[in-house]
Amino acid sequence: MTVRTRYAHSPEAVAAMDTAQLRSAFLDGDLFQPGEARGTYLHNDRILAFGVVPLADPVALPTPDEVRAEFVLQRREAGILNIGGPGTVTADGVAYPLAHTEALYLGRGTRDVSFTSDEPADPAAFYVFTAVVHQTYPNTRIGKDEMNIVELGSPETANSRTLNQCIIEGRTASASIAFGFTTVHRGSTWNTMPPHTHDRRTECYLYFDMDPADRVFHMMGEVDESRHLVVADRDFVVSPSWSMHFGAGTGPYSFVWATAGENAAYDDMDHVRVVDIR
Repeated sequence: MTVRTRYAHSPEAVAAMDTAQLRSAFLDGDLFQPGEARGTYLHNDRILAFGVVPLADPVALPTPDEVRAEFVLQRREAGILNIGGPGTVTADGVAYPLAHTEALYLGRGTRDVSFTSDEPADPAAFYVFTAVVHQTYPNTRIGKDEMNIVELGSPETANSRTLNQCIIEGRTASASIAFGFTTVHRGSTWNTMPPHTHDRRTECYLYFDMDPADRVFHMMGEVDESRHLVVADRDFVVSPSWSMHFGAGTGPYSFVWATAGENAAYDDMDHVRVVDIR
């Protein structure tokens, strides 16, 4: 098990960072390693995220020292999305098969969690996003029929995309997490456009289903002090609550968006005018 700790950074500190410092502070490019579970622990809203890639043997969800708990979901809930081949999550003895881009919610108190791939030659890749909570909701498998699917943008503005809301108010209940994924259509480039911030929640992006030769320019920073990260397939990016988060890709791509913090309201956001960005 490998878990990296990431500390919170102020807008003033980020404005002074060079490229290497920005990538070290906000990007993780090696969460998904064959046969392993790797994690990143954020001081931003105490988020803990994992990449889990089981091969021939099951991989258990680890309990890192950072959470000081008997098991990782003792005081946490989790949103899980499979971004690889077909696989299964087993939680307290109940098996939840997940195909590519199917999701699972696990509530606080779920003790034993393990992951398997149906075909080691085409392994599953499970993204696990957890947050501290003080209320318990039932474990729920989220297939395509259970997601709220919204079409956004247009080809004329190069931001045509499909929003798949997995853990969201009015659908799958949670105490803190909002969780889903967006697919940018071929021929479009921009995601989350027009952009926004939400000062009451930290958001994390996980980019996936990208061609190895493509990149996404992930924009961040304050409205009048923008910065960017160049990200590749399966790169994980932290977006502080005060930061913008939007981007443009050189080819088709998808990304998981997940938030935790003051509330789980999807529309709790403060919109940014494009003409104000510097």
